[in-house]
Amino acid sequence: MRVIPITPVEALVPEQGLYASERKIYPRSVSGPFTRWRWYFVALTQAIFYGLPWMQWNDRQAVLFDVAARRFYLFGYVLYPQDFIYLTGLLVVSALSLFLFTAVAGRLWCGFTCPQTVYTELFLWIERKVEGERGARMKLDGAPFSLEKLVKKWFKHILWGGLAMWTGFTFVGYFTPIGQLGMEFLQTRMGSWEVFWVFFYALATYGNAGFMREQVCKYMCPYARFQSAMFDADTLVVSYDEARGEPRGSRNRQASLATLNLGSCVDCTLCVQVCPTGIDIRKGLQYECIGCAACVDVCDGVMDKMNYPRGLIRFTTQNALQTGGGRDQILRRVLRPRVLVYAAILLVLTASLMTSLAMRMPLKVDVVRDRGALSRLVAGGKLENVYRLQVMNATEVPQRYRITAEGLEGLQVASDAEVLVGAAESRWVPVRLQIPYGSSGPGSHAIEFRITALGQDAHVREKSVFLVPR
Repeated sequence: MRVIPITPVEALVPEQGLYASERKIYPRSVSGPFTRWRWYFVALTQAIFYGLPWMQWNDRQAVLFDVAARRFYLFGYVLYPQDFIYLTGLLVVSALSLFLFTAVAGRLWCGFTCPQTVYTELFLWIERKVEGERGARMKLDGAPFSLEKLVKKWFKHILWGGLAMWTGFTFVGYFTPIGQLGMEFLQTRMGSWEVFWVFFYALATYGNAGFMREQVCKYMCPYARFQSAMFDADTLVVSYDEARGEPRGSRNRQASLATLNLGSCVDCTLCVQVCPTGIDIRKGLQYECIGCAACVDVCDGVMDKMNYPRGLIRFTTQNALQTGGGRDQILRRVLRPRVLVYAAILLVLTASLMTSLAMRMPLKVDVVRDRGALSRLVAGGKLENVYRLQVMNATEVPQRYRITAEGLEGLQVASDAEVLVGAAESRWVPVRLQIPYGSSGPGSHAIEFRITALGQDAHVREKSVFLVPR
Protein backbone atom coordinates (compact mmCIF):
# COMPACT_ATOMS: atom_id res chain seq x y z
CA MET A 1 0.00 0.00 0.00
CA ARG A 2 1.32 3.42 -0.97
CA VAL A 3 1.71 5.93 1.84
CA ILE A 4 0.95 9.55 0.86
CA PRO A 5 2.77 12.04 3.08
CA ILE A 6 0.58 14.75 4.60
CA THR A 7 1.93 18.28 4.38
CA PRO A 8 1.42 20.19 7.65
CA VAL A 9 -0.99 23.13 7.44
CA GLU A 10 1.73 25.43 8.71
CA ALA A 11 3.78 24.65 5.62
CA LEU A 12 0.94 25.69 3.31
CA VAL A 13 0.39 29.09 4.98
CA PRO A 14 3.28 31.55 4.72
CA GLU A 15 4.52 32.95 7.99
CA GLN A 16 3.03 36.33 8.67
CA GLY A 17 3.47 38.72 11.58
CA LEU A 18 0.55 40.02 13.56
CA TYR A 19 1.51 43.65 12.96
CA ALA A 20 3.03 45.24 9.87
CA SER A 21 6.12 47.28 10.65
CA GLU A 22 5.92 51.02 10.04
CA ARG A 23 7.83 52.27 7.04
CA LYS A 24 10.13 55.10 8.04
CA ILE A 25 9.27 58.35 6.34
CA TYR A 26 11.99 60.62 5.03
CA PRO A 27 10.27 63.94 4.19
CA ARG A 28 11.93 65.84 1.40
CA SER A 29 12.65 69.55 1.94
CA VAL A 30 10.43 71.91 0.01
CA SER A 31 10.14 75.65 -0.57
CA GLY A 32 7.16 77.79 -1.39
CA PRO A 33 4.65 80.22 0.14
CA PHE A 34 2.97 77.68 2.42
CA THR A 35 6.34 76.45 3.66
CA ARG A 36 7.35 80.02 4.46
CA TRP A 37 4.09 80.54 6.33
CA ARG A 38 4.73 77.36 8.32
CA TRP A 39 8.16 78.61 9.34
CA TYR A 40 6.71 82.01 10.28
CA PHE A 41 4.36 80.25 12.67
CA VAL A 42 7.20 78.08 14.00
CA ALA A 43 9.18 81.23 14.79
CA LEU A 44 6.16 83.00 16.31
CA THR A 45 4.99 80.17 18.54
CA GLN A 46 8.49 79.36 19.79
CA ALA A 47 9.32 83.02 20.42
CA ILE A 48 6.22 83.19 22.62
CA PHE A 49 6.87 79.86 24.36
CA TYR A 50 10.57 80.38 25.07
CA GLY A 51 10.42 84.14 25.62
CA LEU A 52 7.29 84.61 27.72
CA PRO A 53 8.72 83.21 31.01
CA TRP A 54 11.55 85.77 30.84
CA MET A 55 9.19 88.73 30.44
CA GLN A 56 8.86 90.86 33.58
CA TRP A 57 5.75 92.65 34.82
CA ASN A 58 5.70 94.75 38.02
CA ASP A 59 9.02 93.24 39.15
CA ARG A 60 7.77 89.69 38.70
CA GLN A 61 7.39 87.11 35.97
CA ALA A 62 4.63 88.22 33.60
CA VAL A 63 3.09 84.75 33.26
CA LEU A 64 3.53 82.44 36.23
CA PHE A 65 1.32 79.63 37.53
CA ASP A 66 2.51 79.46 41.12
CA VAL A 67 0.86 76.22 42.16
CA ALA A 68 2.57 76.10 45.57
CA ALA A 69 1.22 79.55 46.53
CA ARG A 70 -2.07 78.91 44.67
CA ARG A 71 -1.72 82.14 42.73
CA PHE A 72 -1.62 82.58 38.97
CA TYR A 73 -0.10 85.70 37.46
CA LEU A 74 -1.23 86.71 33.99
CA PHE A 75 0.34 90.06 33.16
CA GLY A 76 -1.70 92.55 35.23
CA TYR A 77 -4.07 89.96 36.71
CA VAL A 78 -3.64 87.88 39.83
CA LEU A 79 -5.93 84.84 39.76
CA TYR A 80 -6.78 82.39 42.53
CA PRO A 81 -8.19 78.84 42.35
CA GLN A 82 -11.61 80.42 42.84
CA ASP A 83 -11.14 81.98 39.39
CA PHE A 84 -11.09 78.57 37.75
CA ILE A 85 -14.12 79.63 35.72
CA TYR A 86 -11.84 81.77 33.54
CA LEU A 87 -9.71 78.75 32.65
CA THR A 88 -12.89 76.86 31.78
CA GLY A 89 -14.02 79.73 29.56
CA LEU A 90 -10.63 79.86 27.85
CA LEU A 91 -10.76 76.14 27.08
CA VAL A 92 -14.29 76.44 25.69
CA VAL A 93 -13.26 79.39 23.50
CA SER A 94 -10.22 77.44 22.27
CA ALA A 95 -12.36 74.42 21.40
CA LEU A 96 -14.90 76.53 19.52
CA SER A 97 -12.09 78.31 17.67
CA LEU A 98 -10.77 74.94 16.58
CA PHE A 99 -14.24 73.92 15.39
CA LEU A 100 -14.61 77.18 13.45
CA PHE A 101 -11.20 76.96 11.78
CA THR A 102 -11.80 73.32 10.90
CA ALA A 103 -15.20 74.02 9.36
CA VAL A 104 -13.70 76.80 7.24
CA ALA A 105 -10.27 75.47 6.27
CA GLY A 106 -9.73 71.96 7.60
CA ARG A 107 -6.71 71.09 9.72
CA LEU A 108 -4.91 74.45 9.57
CA TRP A 109 -4.07 74.10 13.27
CA CYS A 110 -2.38 70.75 12.67
CA GLY A 111 -0.41 71.88 9.65
CA PHE A 112 0.91 75.19 10.94
CA THR A 113 0.73 75.71 14.72
CA CYS A 114 0.27 72.36 16.46
CA PRO A 115 3.23 71.70 18.84
CA GLN A 116 3.72 68.29 17.23
CA THR A 117 4.11 69.90 13.82
CA VAL A 118 6.28 72.72 15.14
CA TYR A 119 8.76 70.49 16.98
CA THR A 120 8.82 67.95 14.16
CA GLU A 121 9.85 70.78 11.81
CA LEU A 122 12.61 71.84 14.22
CA PHE A 123 13.89 68.30 14.67
CA LEU A 124 13.76 67.65 10.91
CA TRP A 125 15.72 70.86 10.30
CA ILE A 126 18.44 69.64 12.67
CA GLU A 127 18.38 66.22 11.00
CA ARG A 128 18.82 67.74 7.54
CA LYS A 129 21.68 69.95 8.68
CA VAL A 130 23.56 67.01 10.22
CA GLU A 131 22.70 64.08 7.95
CA GLY A 132 21.81 65.80 4.69
CA GLU A 133 18.76 65.77 2.44
CA ARG A 134 16.34 62.90 1.89
CA GLY A 135 18.58 60.77 -0.31
CA ALA A 136 21.58 61.22 1.96
CA ARG A 137 19.56 60.27 5.04
CA MET A 138 18.19 57.13 3.39
CA LYS A 139 21.68 56.17 2.23
CA LEU A 140 23.14 56.77 5.70
CA ASP A 141 20.47 54.63 7.40
CA GLY A 142 21.05 51.81 4.92
CA ALA A 143 24.83 51.95 5.16
CA PRO A 144 26.78 49.55 7.41
CA PHE A 145 28.19 50.78 10.70
CA SER A 146 31.01 53.27 10.30
CA LEU A 147 32.68 56.10 12.19
CA GLU A 148 30.95 58.68 9.98
CA LYS A 149 27.54 57.15 10.71
CA LEU A 150 28.27 57.01 14.44
CA VAL A 151 29.42 60.64 14.60
CA LYS A 152 26.47 61.98 12.60
CA LYS A 153 23.87 59.98 14.50
CA TRP A 154 25.25 60.89 17.91
CA PHE A 155 25.69 64.55 17.01
CA LYS A 156 22.09 64.70 15.81
CA HIS A 157 20.78 63.11 19.00
CA ILE A 158 22.89 65.43 21.16
CA LEU A 159 21.32 68.43 19.43
CA TRP A 160 17.86 66.88 19.73
CA GLY A 161 18.44 66.21 23.42
CA GLY A 162 19.64 69.76 24.04
CA LEU A 163 16.57 71.26 22.38
CA ALA A 164 14.28 68.86 24.25
CA MET A 165 15.91 69.68 27.62
CA TRP A 166 15.61 73.41 26.99
CA THR A 167 11.96 72.89 26.11
CA GLY A 168 11.35 70.95 29.34
CA PHE A 169 13.20 73.61 31.37
CA THR A 170 11.08 76.37 29.80
CA PHE A 171 7.87 74.44 30.48
CA VAL A 172 8.71 74.12 34.19
CA GLY A 173 9.63 77.83 34.15
CA TYR A 174 5.93 78.63 33.80
CA PHE A 175 5.31 77.05 37.24
CA THR A 176 8.52 77.96 39.07
CA PRO A 177 10.03 81.44 38.49
CA ILE A 178 12.45 80.74 35.68
CA GLY A 179 15.21 82.90 37.11
CA GLN A 180 15.03 81.03 40.39
CA LEU A 181 14.85 77.73 38.50
CA GLY A 182 17.99 78.62 36.56
CA MET A 183 19.93 79.38 39.74
CA GLU A 184 18.74 76.14 41.33
CA PHE A 185 19.84 74.25 38.21
CA LEU A 186 23.32 75.81 38.26
CA GLN A 187 23.65 75.04 41.97
CA THR A 188 22.20 71.52 41.51
CA ARG A 189 19.46 72.31 44.04
CA MET A 190 16.38 71.73 41.88
CA GLY A 191 13.46 70.07 43.65
CA SER A 192 12.51 66.49 42.84
CA TRP A 193 9.24 67.46 41.16
CA GLU A 194 10.97 70.11 39.06
CA VAL A 195 13.60 67.59 37.94
CA PHE A 196 10.87 65.06 37.13
CA TRP A 197 8.84 67.44 34.99
CA VAL A 198 11.86 68.85 33.16
CA PHE A 199 12.95 65.36 32.13
CA PHE A 200 9.39 64.14 31.51
CA TYR A 201 8.55 67.02 29.15
CA ALA A 202 11.96 66.77 27.50
CA LEU A 203 11.51 63.04 26.94
CA ALA A 204 8.03 63.59 25.49
CA THR A 205 9.39 66.23 23.09
CA TYR A 206 12.39 64.08 22.14
CA GLY A 207 10.28 60.98 21.52
CA ASN A 208 7.33 62.60 19.77
CA ALA A 209 9.27 64.92 17.46
CA GLY A 210 12.31 62.73 16.94
CA PHE A 211 10.89 59.25 16.53
CA MET A 212 7.09 59.02 16.60
CA ARG A 213 6.35 62.04 14.39
CA GLU A 214 3.57 60.99 12.02
CA GLN A 215 2.43 58.19 14.37
CA VAL A 216 1.31 60.87 16.84
CA CYS A 217 -0.81 62.54 14.15
CA LYS A 218 -2.18 59.29 12.72
CA TYR A 219 -2.79 57.16 15.80
CA MET A 220 -2.48 59.14 19.03
CA CYS A 221 -4.16 62.48 18.29
CA PRO A 222 -7.95 62.25 18.72
CA TYR A 223 -8.47 65.28 16.50
CA ALA A 224 -7.52 63.23 13.45
CA ARG A 225 -10.37 60.85 14.20
CA PHE A 226 -13.25 63.22 14.83
CA GLN A 227 -12.28 65.93 12.34
CA SER A 228 -14.49 64.35 9.67
CA ALA A 229 -17.53 65.27 11.76
CA MET A 230 -16.62 68.95 11.28
CA PHE A 231 -15.86 68.73 7.55
CA ASP A 232 -18.44 69.25 4.83
CA ALA A 233 -18.34 69.69 1.06
CA ASP A 234 -17.56 73.41 1.44
CA THR A 235 -14.55 73.02 3.77
CA LEU A 236 -11.26 74.16 2.30
CA VAL A 237 -8.90 71.18 2.23
CA VAL A 238 -5.76 70.21 0.34
CA SER A 239 -7.12 68.43 -2.75
CA TYR A 240 -5.82 66.87 -5.94
CA ASP A 241 -7.70 67.87 -9.10
CA GLU A 242 -8.27 64.41 -10.54
CA ALA A 243 -10.17 65.67 -13.59
CA ARG A 244 -7.20 67.76 -14.62
CA GLY A 245 -4.41 65.44 -13.49
CA GLU A 246 -5.54 62.04 -14.83
CA PRO A 247 -4.42 60.00 -16.59
CA ARG A 248 -1.03 60.65 -15.07
CA GLY A 249 2.31 59.70 -16.60
CA SER A 250 5.82 60.91 -17.31
CA ARG A 251 6.53 62.89 -20.46
CA ASN A 252 8.94 65.28 -22.11
CA ARG A 253 8.61 68.92 -21.18
CA GLN A 254 7.92 69.91 -24.78
CA ALA A 255 5.36 67.14 -25.36
CA SER A 256 1.75 68.06 -26.04
CA LEU A 257 -0.81 66.79 -23.51
CA ALA A 258 -3.43 66.41 -26.24
CA THR A 259 -1.11 64.24 -28.32
CA LEU A 260 -0.11 62.02 -25.40
CA ASN A 261 -3.66 61.84 -24.01
CA LEU A 262 -2.30 62.54 -20.52
CA GLY A 263 -3.33 64.78 -17.67
CA SER A 264 -1.17 67.39 -15.98
CA CYS A 265 0.24 64.99 -13.35
CA VAL A 266 3.70 63.83 -14.43
CA ASP A 267 3.71 61.09 -11.75
CA CYS A 268 6.92 62.42 -10.19
CA THR A 269 5.72 61.35 -6.68
CA LEU A 270 7.25 64.49 -5.18
CA CYS A 271 3.95 65.18 -3.43
CA VAL A 272 4.40 61.87 -1.58
CA GLN A 273 8.08 62.49 -0.83
CA VAL A 274 7.45 65.84 0.88
CA CYS A 275 4.44 64.66 2.93
CA PRO A 276 5.32 64.45 6.64
CA THR A 277 2.77 61.66 7.15
CA GLY A 278 3.71 59.77 3.97
CA ILE A 279 0.32 59.77 2.24
CA ASP A 280 -0.46 60.12 -1.45
CA ILE A 281 -2.81 63.08 -1.78
CA ARG A 282 -3.79 61.83 -5.25
CA LYS A 283 -5.82 59.10 -3.57
CA GLY A 284 -8.26 61.68 -2.23
CA LEU A 285 -8.95 63.19 1.19
CA GLN A 286 -7.46 61.07 3.99
CA TYR A 287 -7.61 61.52 7.75
CA GLU A 288 -3.80 61.35 7.93
CA CYS A 289 -3.50 64.62 5.97
CA ILE A 290 -2.57 67.42 8.39
CA GLY A 291 -3.15 70.22 5.85
CA CYS A 292 0.46 71.46 5.85
CA ALA A 293 0.28 72.12 2.06
CA ALA A 294 3.83 70.90 1.43
CA CYS A 295 2.46 68.96 -1.52
CA VAL A 296 0.89 72.18 -2.87
CA ASP A 297 4.25 73.96 -2.85
CA VAL A 298 6.18 71.14 -4.50
CA CYS A 299 3.48 70.48 -7.13
CA ASP A 300 3.31 74.16 -8.06
CA GLY A 301 7.06 74.04 -8.59
CA VAL A 302 6.71 71.07 -10.94
CA MET A 303 3.90 72.81 -12.84
CA ASP A 304 6.12 75.86 -13.30
CA LYS A 305 8.90 73.72 -14.77
CA MET A 306 6.46 72.03 -17.13
CA ASN A 307 4.88 75.38 -18.09
CA TYR A 308 1.49 74.14 -16.85
CA PRO A 309 -0.95 76.25 -14.81
CA ARG A 310 -0.53 75.98 -11.06
CA GLY A 311 -3.17 74.46 -8.81
CA LEU A 312 -3.14 70.77 -9.70
CA ILE A 313 -2.93 70.28 -5.93
CA ARG A 314 -4.45 73.22 -4.06
CA PHE A 315 -6.62 74.37 -1.18
CA THR A 316 -10.16 74.04 -2.46
CA THR A 317 -13.51 72.49 -1.56
CA GLN A 318 -15.10 69.28 -2.74
CA ASN A 319 -18.02 71.24 -4.20
CA ALA A 320 -15.66 73.49 -6.16
CA LEU A 321 -13.79 70.45 -7.52
CA GLN A 322 -16.98 68.77 -8.69
CA THR A 323 -18.64 71.84 -10.19
CA GLY A 324 -15.51 73.59 -11.43
CA GLY A 325 -16.29 76.63 -9.29
CA GLY A 326 -13.66 79.26 -8.72
CA ARG A 327 -12.57 81.45 -5.83
CA ASP A 328 -15.78 83.49 -5.81
CA GLN A 329 -17.92 80.41 -5.24
CA ILE A 330 -15.63 79.24 -2.44
CA LEU A 331 -15.74 82.63 -0.70
CA ARG A 332 -19.53 82.79 -0.97
CA ARG A 333 -19.85 79.40 0.73
CA VAL A 334 -17.58 80.40 3.59
CA LEU A 335 -20.48 82.19 5.29
CA ARG A 336 -22.70 79.12 5.46
CA PRO A 337 -24.96 78.34 8.47
CA ARG A 338 -22.48 76.10 10.31
CA VAL A 339 -19.73 78.71 10.16
CA LEU A 340 -22.09 81.51 11.18
CA VAL A 341 -23.31 79.53 14.20
CA TYR A 342 -19.75 78.73 15.32
CA ALA A 343 -18.69 82.35 14.82
CA ALA A 344 -21.69 83.78 16.69
CA ILE A 345 -21.23 81.48 19.68
CA LEU A 346 -17.50 82.14 19.73
CA LEU A 347 -18.03 85.90 19.57
CA VAL A 348 -20.55 85.87 22.43
CA LEU A 349 -18.39 83.67 24.65
CA THR A 350 -15.23 85.65 23.96
CA ALA A 351 -16.97 88.96 24.66
CA SER A 352 -18.50 87.57 27.85
CA LEU A 353 -15.17 86.20 29.05
CA MET A 354 -13.30 89.44 28.36
CA THR A 355 -16.05 91.55 29.96
CA SER A 356 -16.13 89.36 33.04
CA LEU A 357 -12.36 89.51 33.37
CA ALA A 358 -12.31 93.30 32.94
CA MET A 359 -15.07 93.77 35.56
CA ARG A 360 -13.61 91.18 37.92
CA MET A 361 -13.59 92.22 41.57
CA PRO A 362 -9.95 92.27 42.79
CA LEU A 363 -11.02 90.85 46.14
CA LYS A 364 -12.01 87.33 47.19
CA VAL A 365 -13.46 86.29 50.54
CA ASP A 366 -14.35 82.87 51.95
CA VAL A 367 -16.21 82.55 55.26
CA VAL A 368 -15.65 79.49 57.47
CA ARG A 369 -17.33 79.00 60.85
CA ASP A 370 -15.11 78.11 63.77
CA ARG A 371 -16.45 74.66 64.67
CA GLY A 372 -14.57 74.69 67.97
CA ALA A 373 -16.78 77.46 69.37
CA LEU A 374 -20.13 77.59 67.58
CA SER A 375 -21.86 79.91 70.03
CA ARG A 376 -20.98 81.14 73.50
CA LEU A 377 -21.91 83.69 76.15
CA VAL A 378 -19.28 86.34 76.86
CA ALA A 379 -18.90 89.22 79.29
CA GLY A 380 -21.41 92.05 79.04
CA GLY A 381 -24.36 89.80 78.34
CA LYS A 382 -23.41 89.16 74.75
CA LEU A 383 -23.88 86.06 72.59
CA GLU A 384 -20.89 85.47 70.37
CA ASN A 385 -20.17 83.44 67.22
CA VAL A 386 -16.64 83.02 65.87
CA TYR A 387 -15.73 82.90 62.17
CA ARG A 388 -12.60 82.68 60.05
CA LEU A 389 -12.47 84.81 56.89
CA GLN A 390 -9.99 84.12 54.13
CA VAL A 391 -9.36 87.51 52.55
CA MET A 392 -7.54 87.36 49.20
CA ASN A 393 -6.03 90.52 47.78
CA ALA A 394 -6.05 90.14 43.97
CA THR A 395 -4.10 93.35 43.39
CA GLU A 396 -0.36 93.92 43.44
CA VAL A 397 -0.41 96.62 46.12
CA PRO A 398 -1.17 96.19 49.86
CA GLN A 399 -4.83 96.81 50.70
CA ARG A 400 -6.64 97.63 53.93
CA TYR A 401 -10.15 96.19 54.27
CA ARG A 402 -13.01 97.00 56.65
CA ILE A 403 -15.21 94.13 57.87
CA THR A 404 -18.86 94.72 58.80
CA ALA A 405 -21.84 92.42 59.28
CA GLU A 406 -25.61 92.82 59.12
CA GLY A 407 -28.76 90.74 59.35
CA LEU A 408 -29.61 90.73 63.07
CA GLU A 409 -30.60 93.44 65.53
CA GLY A 410 -27.59 94.72 67.42
CA LEU A 411 -25.12 92.63 65.39
CA GLN A 412 -21.61 94.03 65.61
CA VAL A 413 -18.01 93.05 64.96
CA ALA A 414 -16.26 92.54 68.29
CA SER A 415 -12.79 91.87 66.85
CA ASP A 416 -10.62 94.19 64.77
CA ALA A 417 -12.83 95.62 62.04
CA GLU A 418 -9.92 96.46 59.75
CA VAL A 419 -7.28 94.17 58.33
CA LEU A 420 -4.20 94.76 56.17
CA VAL A 421 -3.46 92.24 53.43
CA GLY A 422 -0.22 92.38 51.44
CA ALA A 423 0.05 92.55 47.67
CA ALA A 424 -1.27 89.39 45.97
CA GLU A 425 -1.57 87.69 49.35
CA SER A 426 -4.20 85.63 51.12
CA ARG A 427 -4.76 86.00 54.86
CA TRP A 428 -6.95 84.15 57.36
CA VAL A 429 -8.66 86.60 59.71
CA PRO A 430 -10.52 85.53 62.91
CA VAL A 431 -13.75 87.52 63.29
CA ARG A 432 -16.04 87.59 66.36
CA LEU A 433 -19.66 88.67 65.95
CA GLN A 434 -21.84 89.52 68.96
CA ILE A 435 -25.50 90.29 69.62
CA PRO A 436 -27.25 91.16 72.91
CA TYR A 437 -28.35 87.97 74.62
CA GLY A 438 -32.08 87.39 74.08
CA SER A 439 -32.40 89.85 71.19
CA SER A 440 -33.06 86.99 68.75
CA GLY A 441 -34.86 83.70 69.07
CA PRO A 442 -33.07 80.36 69.08
CA GLY A 443 -32.04 78.80 65.77
CA SER A 444 -29.95 79.62 62.74
CA HIS A 445 -30.21 83.20 61.48
CA ALA A 446 -28.97 84.38 58.08
CA ILE A 447 -26.39 87.15 58.20
CA GLU A 448 -24.14 88.80 55.66
CA PHE A 449 -20.52 89.95 55.82
CA ARG A 450 -19.44 93.02 53.89
CA ILE A 451 -15.73 93.47 53.21
CA THR A 452 -14.78 96.84 51.71
CA ALA A 453 -11.43 98.01 50.38
CA LEU A 454 -10.66 101.37 51.98
CA GLY A 455 -10.08 104.11 49.43
CA GLN A 456 -11.36 101.98 46.56
CA ASP A 457 -14.69 101.06 45.06
CA ALA A 458 -14.26 97.36 45.74
CA HIS A 459 -16.41 95.35 48.11
CA VAL A 460 -17.61 91.79 48.54
CA ARG A 461 -20.67 90.38 50.29
CA GLU A 462 -20.61 86.85 51.70
CA LYS A 463 -23.51 85.06 53.38
CA SER A 464 -23.27 83.01 56.56
CA VAL A 465 -25.42 82.13 59.62
CA PHE A 466 -25.47 83.18 63.26
CA LEU A 467 -26.40 80.41 65.70
CA VAL A 468 -28.51 81.14 68.80
CA PRO A 469 -28.68 78.17 71.21
CA ARG A 470 -31.96 77.05 72.77
